[in-house]
Amino acid sequence: MFFCYYDSPVGRLLVGGEQKLEFIHFPKGKSAMVPASDWIHETQPFSDVLFQLDRYFSKTLTRFSLDYSLGGTPFQRRVWQTLAKVPYGTTISYGELARRIGNPKAARAVGMANAKNPIPIIIPCHRVIGKDGSLTGFGGGLDVKQQLLALEGKDLSVA
Repeated sequence: MFFCYYDSPVGRLLVGGEQKLEFIHFPKGKSAMVPASDWIHETQPFSDVLFQLDRYFSKTLTRFSLDYSLGGTPFQRRVWQTLAKVPYGTTISYGELARRIGNPKAARAVGMANAKNPIPIIIPCHRVIGKDGSLTGFGGGLDVKQQLLALEGKDLSVA
Protein backbone atom coordinates (compact mmCIF):
# COMPACT_ATOMS: atom_id res chain seq x y z
CA MET A 1 0.00 0.00 0.00
CA PHE A 2 1.33 3.42 -0.98
CA PHE A 3 0.39 6.62 0.81
CA CYS A 4 1.22 10.28 1.07
CA TYR A 5 -0.13 13.33 2.80
CA TYR A 6 -1.75 16.36 1.26
CA ASP A 7 -1.77 19.57 3.29
CA SER A 8 -5.13 21.10 2.45
CA PRO A 9 -7.02 24.10 3.81
CA VAL A 10 -9.25 21.63 5.71
CA GLY A 11 -6.34 19.75 7.28
CA ARG A 12 -3.75 17.16 6.39
CA LEU A 13 -5.33 14.48 4.21
CA LEU A 14 -4.05 10.91 4.04
CA VAL A 15 -4.10 9.75 0.41
CA GLY A 16 -3.46 6.13 -0.51
CA GLY A 17 -3.96 3.03 -2.57
CA GLU A 18 -2.16 0.04 -4.03
CA GLN A 19 -2.09 0.78 -7.75
CA LYS A 20 -4.52 3.71 -7.96
CA LEU A 21 -6.20 6.11 -5.58
CA GLU A 22 -8.33 4.05 -3.17
CA PHE A 23 -8.89 6.37 -0.23
CA ILE A 24 -8.63 9.83 1.24
CA HIS A 25 -8.92 10.24 5.00
CA PHE A 26 -9.36 13.41 7.01
CA PRO A 27 -7.13 14.12 10.03
CA LYS A 28 -10.08 13.96 12.43
CA GLY A 29 -13.61 12.65 12.53
CA LYS A 30 -14.97 9.21 11.71
CA SER A 31 -12.65 8.64 8.77
CA ALA A 32 -9.39 9.49 10.56
CA MET A 33 -6.69 6.92 9.92
CA VAL A 34 -2.95 6.50 10.32
CA PRO A 35 -0.77 4.52 7.91
CA ALA A 36 0.06 0.94 8.83
CA SER A 37 3.71 0.20 9.55
CA ASP A 38 4.15 -1.72 6.28
CA TRP A 39 2.79 1.03 4.04
CA ILE A 40 5.21 2.86 1.74
CA HIS A 41 5.35 6.65 1.76
CA GLU A 42 5.45 7.66 -1.90
CA THR A 43 3.92 10.68 -3.63
CA GLN A 44 4.57 9.68 -7.26
CA PRO A 45 1.56 7.31 -7.60
CA PHE A 46 -0.67 10.20 -6.51
CA SER A 47 0.89 13.08 -8.43
CA ASP A 48 -2.26 13.69 -10.50
CA VAL A 49 -4.47 13.46 -7.39
CA LEU A 50 -2.32 16.04 -5.59
CA PHE A 51 -2.25 18.31 -8.66
CA GLN A 52 -6.03 18.20 -9.01
CA LEU A 53 -6.54 18.77 -5.28
CA ASP A 54 -4.29 21.85 -5.56
CA ARG A 55 -6.46 23.13 -8.40
CA TYR A 56 -9.70 22.34 -6.51
CA PHE A 57 -8.58 24.20 -3.40
CA SER A 58 -7.39 27.15 -5.50
CA LYS A 59 -10.87 27.25 -7.13
CA THR A 60 -9.56 26.50 -10.64
CA LEU A 61 -10.98 22.95 -10.86
CA THR A 62 -14.67 22.18 -10.50
CA ARG A 63 -14.72 18.54 -11.65
CA PHE A 64 -12.12 15.89 -10.92
CA SER A 65 -10.88 13.60 -13.65
CA LEU A 66 -8.91 10.86 -11.93
CA ASP A 67 -8.26 7.17 -12.24
CA TYR A 68 -9.29 5.51 -8.98
CA SER A 69 -10.35 2.15 -7.64
CA LEU A 70 -13.53 1.78 -5.59
CA GLY A 71 -14.49 -1.19 -3.48
CA GLY A 72 -17.92 -1.32 -1.95
CA THR A 73 -21.14 -3.07 -2.81
CA PRO A 74 -22.93 -2.57 -6.14
CA PHE A 75 -25.45 -0.32 -4.33
CA GLN A 76 -22.68 1.81 -2.79
CA ARG A 77 -20.90 2.16 -6.14
CA ARG A 78 -24.18 3.24 -7.79
CA VAL A 79 -24.66 5.90 -5.09
CA TRP A 80 -21.06 7.10 -5.49
CA GLN A 81 -21.28 7.21 -9.28
CA THR A 82 -24.45 9.30 -9.06
CA LEU A 83 -22.94 11.49 -6.36
CA ALA A 84 -19.92 12.18 -8.56
CA LYS A 85 -22.31 13.89 -11.01
CA VAL A 86 -23.55 16.48 -8.49
CA PRO A 87 -22.11 19.73 -9.84
CA TYR A 88 -19.61 21.92 -8.03
CA GLY A 89 -21.28 24.55 -5.88
CA THR A 90 -24.60 22.70 -5.59
CA THR A 91 -26.09 20.41 -2.99
CA ILE A 92 -28.51 17.52 -3.02
CA SER A 93 -30.61 15.89 -0.31
CA TYR A 94 -30.36 12.23 0.59
CA GLY A 95 -33.90 11.76 -0.69
CA GLU A 96 -33.11 13.35 -4.05
CA LEU A 97 -29.99 11.21 -4.37
CA ALA A 98 -32.13 8.14 -3.67
CA ARG A 99 -34.57 9.23 -6.39
CA ARG A 100 -31.71 9.71 -8.85
CA ILE A 101 -30.50 6.15 -8.34
CA GLY A 102 -34.04 4.91 -8.95
CA ASN A 103 -34.89 3.97 -5.38
CA PRO A 104 -36.82 6.89 -3.82
CA LYS A 105 -37.43 5.10 -0.51
CA ALA A 106 -33.74 4.41 0.08
CA ALA A 107 -32.71 7.78 1.56
CA ARG A 108 -31.38 6.15 4.73
CA ALA A 109 -29.43 3.51 2.77
CA VAL A 110 -28.07 6.27 0.53
CA GLY A 111 -26.90 8.06 3.67
CA MET A 112 -25.09 4.94 4.83
CA ALA A 113 -23.43 4.52 1.41
CA ASN A 114 -22.48 8.19 1.45
CA ALA A 115 -20.82 7.69 4.84
CA LYS A 116 -18.69 4.88 3.37
CA ASN A 117 -17.40 6.98 0.45
CA PRO A 118 -13.67 6.11 0.32
CA ILE A 119 -12.59 9.21 -1.61
CA PRO A 120 -14.37 12.26 -0.20
CA ILE A 121 -13.83 15.56 -2.00
CA ILE A 122 -13.14 13.62 -5.23
CA ILE A 123 -16.58 12.01 -4.91
CA PRO A 124 -18.27 15.02 -3.32
CA CYS A 125 -20.19 13.56 -0.38
CA HIS A 126 -19.91 16.98 1.27
CA ARG A 127 -22.57 18.16 -1.20
CA VAL A 128 -25.25 15.96 0.41
CA ILE A 129 -27.35 17.81 2.98
CA GLY A 130 -30.57 17.29 4.89
CA LYS A 131 -33.89 17.77 3.08
CA ASP A 132 -34.42 20.94 5.13
CA GLY A 133 -31.11 22.37 3.90
CA SER A 134 -29.23 21.62 7.11
CA LEU A 135 -25.72 20.28 7.28
CA THR A 136 -25.74 16.62 8.27
CA GLY A 137 -23.07 14.08 9.16
CA PHE A 138 -19.70 14.09 7.46
CA GLY A 139 -16.70 11.82 8.07
CA GLY A 140 -14.29 14.73 8.33
CA GLY A 141 -16.57 16.68 10.68
CA LEU A 142 -19.28 19.25 10.01
CA ASP A 143 -16.76 22.10 10.18
CA VAL A 144 -14.85 20.57 7.26
CA LYS A 145 -18.09 20.01 5.33
CA GLN A 146 -18.97 23.68 5.85
CA GLN A 147 -15.50 24.76 4.70
CA LEU A 148 -15.74 22.66 1.52
CA LEU A 149 -19.20 24.04 0.70
CA ALA A 150 -18.01 27.59 1.39
CA LEU A 151 -15.01 27.04 -0.88
CA GLU A 152 -17.46 26.16 -3.64
CA GLY A 153 -19.53 29.28 -2.90
CA LYS A 154 -22.54 27.23 -1.81
CA ASP A 155 -25.50 29.05 -0.31
CA LEU A 156 -26.87 25.74 1.09
CA SER A 157 -29.96 25.55 -1.10
CA VAL A 158 -30.83 22.07 -2.28
CA ALA A 159 -30.14 21.35 -5.95
